[in-house]
Amino acid sequence: MAKKLVILILCFCSVCGVSQTKKHHFRQKEAGILVGGSYYLGDLNPRKHFIYSQPAAGIFFRYATSYRYAFRFGFNYGSVGASDSQSKEPDQLERNLNFKSEIYDLHAIAEFNFVDYRIGNDKHYFTMFIFAGIGGYYFNPKADLGNGYVNLNGLRTEGQGHAYPRYQLNLPFGVGLKWNITSIFGLGIEWGPRKLFTDYLDDVSSTYPNITQGISRGSPGYMRGNPRSKDWYFFYGMTLTMRLPKLNQECHKEGF
Repeated sequence: MAKKLVILILCFCSVCGVSQTKKHHFRQKEAGILVGGSYYLGDLNPRKHFIYSQPAAGIFFRYATSYRYAFRFGFNYGSVGASDSQSKEPDQLERNLNFKSEIYDLHAIAEFNFVDYRIGNDKHYFTMFIFAGIGGYYFNPKADLGNGYVNLNGLRTEGQGHAYPRYQLNLPFGVGLKWNITSIFGLGIEWGPRKLFTDYLDDVSSTYPNITQGISRGSPGYMRGNPRSKDWYFFYGMTLTMRLPKLNQECHKEGF
């Protein structure tokens, strides 16, 4: 009985899927911009989201393959930073480190709309969506040592055997809302974490080295950061998207 029920459910889903595919099978190209902010979580800011946010912006191209699915390719620029002197934690105040870094972020992601959505369609004008994909980024942490900012990567502040690479991969994902404002333009709001594979976005990870280069005051071998957790950075903000015209477009009925 259970086996028959599963077969019936699968057949029903297949029929519905074919029906939806025929109804909503279309291709649409869109271009857009992101205006918002960027921030980070790591050793100098372990828990507080949106604090230390800096202005950020981006551009993207979206290729919608149906009312539910789309692929997006984009570039974001922002900056991140934090300072122990702004913390209320005694150990951070004693450590007294700071950093800032520009972020150049390239990403390719897939989007899934929870309900049917299409710019220019009055019936499907609003949706919540999620996204995930793969990306790459460039960072270059700097610190203010009292005489201006200096690059930290080459100083090997924790006695690293070699400088960490400043071009790395990440995993972008997130959630958002989007809705139509005209037959050509749509607005959106989104929040996108980046899962990193480095703990040196802030140049803080493990223990104090034998030679501190005048940057830290800790005793050699004592904990400087938490190497068990990697750093994160985030982009968030509003998006404005424009539906691009189709060349040699054929006439279609409403809703197709």
